[in-house]
Amino acid sequence: MSDVPNNRPLRSLAHQIAIVFGAGLLPRAPGTWGSLVALPAAWALHGLGGAVLLGAAIVAVTLLGLWAVEVATAGLAEKDLPEIVIDEVAGQWVALLPLSIGLTVMGAEPWLFPWPGWVSAFVLFRIFDIFKPPPVGWADRMNSPLGVMLDDLIAGAMAALVVTLAAALSHGWLI
Repeated sequence: MSDVPNNRPLRSLAHQIAIVFGAGLLPRAPGTWGSLVALPAAWALHGLGGAVLLGAAIVAVTLLGLWAVEVATAGLAEKDLPEIVIDEVAGQWVALLPLSIGLTVMGAEPWLFPWPGWVSAFVLFRIFDIFKPPPVGWADRMNSPLGVMLDDLIAGAMAALVVTLAAALSHGWLI
């Protein structure tokens, strides 16, 4: 696979996927733009197939992101370039997954948009992704395609945990 980085069409496709077709090139805070792009996509995935489809999409985007980052950054010393936001999409979807699971289990109308939970998941994910508490920071320092994806997946999992606990408290499940 050593010739892949020199294959211009493949490298170009990998770059477009890594920057989520231009979202990572938007001015200021590309990670936030990547997370914002992830929201309507997650809502559509949930509406079309519930938590199962969103979960499958997380796996698919993570694997695609690993490939895209590997190819798009081949030969570069820095792997986590600011314009690469495919990792934000995967991480944001992880943060939203418990909400999708809860709605699916409850049998809620598929196109319901529970905005407080979604806004909370977005804000919490951005906080964990920006401030990089352990183990997010550990993964971020890997400087590899795995590290690029993993720090956001961990930030998403941390946000998902907080969202789940907040939902349990607000719905009286922990009291």
